[in-house]
Amino acid sequence: MEALRTPFFPSSTLSVLPTRFLPTRSYDIPLLHFAFNPSPNSSIYANFSKSKPSTPRSSASTSTESVDSHEEEKFDWFSQWYPVAPLCDLDKRKPHAKKVMGLDIVVWWDRKESEWKVFDDACPHRLAPLSEGRIDKWGRLQCVYHGWCFNGSGDCKFIPQAPSDGPQVQTSKKACASVYPSSVQNGIVWFWPKTDPRSRNILMKKKPPYIPELDDPSYTKSMGSRDFPFGYEILVENVMDPAHVAYTHFRIMQAPQGKDNREGGTPIDINVKRLDMDGFDAEREHAKTKFIPPCLYYTCLESPAIQSNKSVSSALTKEESSSSDHVSTRRVLMTLLCVPVSPGNSRLIWANSRNNGLWIDRIVPQWIFHMRLNLVLDSDLYLLHVEERKIMKVGPPNWHKACFVPTKSDAHIVAFRGWLRKYSGGQLDWGAEFSKTLPPTPTREQLMDRYWSHVVYCRSCSVAYKGFHVLEVVLQILSIVLIGIPTAINHGVMRSVDGRITVVSMAVLCFAASRWLSFFIYKTFHFHDYKHAFC
Repeated sequence: MEALRTPFFPSSTLSVLPTRFLPTRSYDIPLLHFAFNPSPNSSIYANFSKSKPSTPRSSASTSTESVDSHEEEKFDWFSQWYPVAPLCDLDKRKPHAKKVMGLDIVVWWDRKESEWKVFDDACPHRLAPLSEGRIDKWGRLQCVYHGWCFNGSGDCKFIPQAPSDGPQVQTSKKACASVYPSSVQNGIVWFWPKTDPRSRNILMKKKPPYIPELDDPSYTKSMGSRDFPFGYEILVENVMDPAHVAYTHFRIMQAPQGKDNREGGTPIDINVKRLDMDGFDAEREHAKTKFIPPCLYYTCLESPAIQSNKSVSSALTKEESSSSDHVSTRRVLMTLLCVPVSPGNSRLIWANSRNNGLWIDRIVPQWIFHMRLNLVLDSDLYLLHVEERKIMKVGPPNWHKACFVPTKSDAHIVAFRGWLRKYSGGQLDWGAEFSKTLPPTPTREQLMDRYWSHVVYCRSCSVAYKGFHVLEVVLQILSIVLIGIPTAINHGVMRSVDGRITVVSMAVLCFAASRWLSFFIYKTFHFHDYKHAFC
């Protein structure tokens, strides 16, 4: 999934982007090129300049020996901010069910306070899911089971079954819904997974990580999400790994052929500069990366460009440019949020930001980008699902013993596993509620399903999906109507053989187009298998 690396746009955009926007060595850049490259003065870079290089144990730069050198403070997984969903995928007219850190939550828009709220997804009455309810005409969250209504503070405002002249049972604390602290930052809803009174004002003490470029109007911002049938640790590893892109995503991602192999894989010199409780910083050619636990991983990319008359052309050189031209910097920010959903399940929220080619996002619908990006995500999904099960057999704390990572291209992964081992015993702490057993492996088609993992949550893809379905039905109806015309009309042009052939041909074409469209819908929005052996 650093495989998801394409310079400035998800690989899905490659087919529609002018080549002048693509970096020369795109294979060295994380694929989820969800562009994001903060400027040198950005707060994101604060720790890069202050951090001291660590002494590498091996070519993979991060020291695992330091992990065991002394007992460190443990990372509290339930005292962190977690991203829930990008605003672009949320509908204010209805509540949305989500699961994060094993917690079932409901996200809904409170009209009265003009804020997104996050509640425990259980009505205090009989524990029915509030996410199956509705927003009533007063803007309250209504449980669809018995009609109990709650305001944005979780207070029960109406119990239909309680007599109006009887005890005011709705004022009882037991009638209140559990409310999680929440916040909107960079166009994403975040929540704090504790409902105790001490967490009520947590936003005043600790805020979600902030990326300035995602709110900068001079940068593009494209967001999306997808759920995966493998765990958080595997997802984080994958998005950090630039070396697998040339092979796992061969012919999906654009990369020049290498001297020793057709795919273009090359040594990648990654150096970890800092590793502590707050994550780690690393550098490689043309890129600086940062991991802020538990969820945020981002890469900052910069490439020089010649700017003349407000148009950028990477094809020009300094010698070829005129004296009126000046060198500018193209910045790309790849922001990836890896969300732990439950054991064996995770969610990726991405944000794409760059300071060039802004017109592309204005005219190209997001579902086109997502179409190719989903193909990229599918191409290693099965590998990661199987990999997780093999790691579970040896035990996540024994990852460093089971896996051989001798090159510096694995430095990000070694650093993450080192951080996990040092501050969390080698694995995410789900609390006492969950066992270490992974869910059973479904069929390949269910495993790689796109509809329930992405399309149903993505507004752009949902609209495209419904539109193509309507077009498919229209083409089918039209083909039937055209077939019936020669039979129903026996005069004029329909009496001629040429007229009948023309109408029947149009009917056949409409039917064939509907069949092709049905295939396109299935491959784009439901299931597209990926066979590496034939690539």
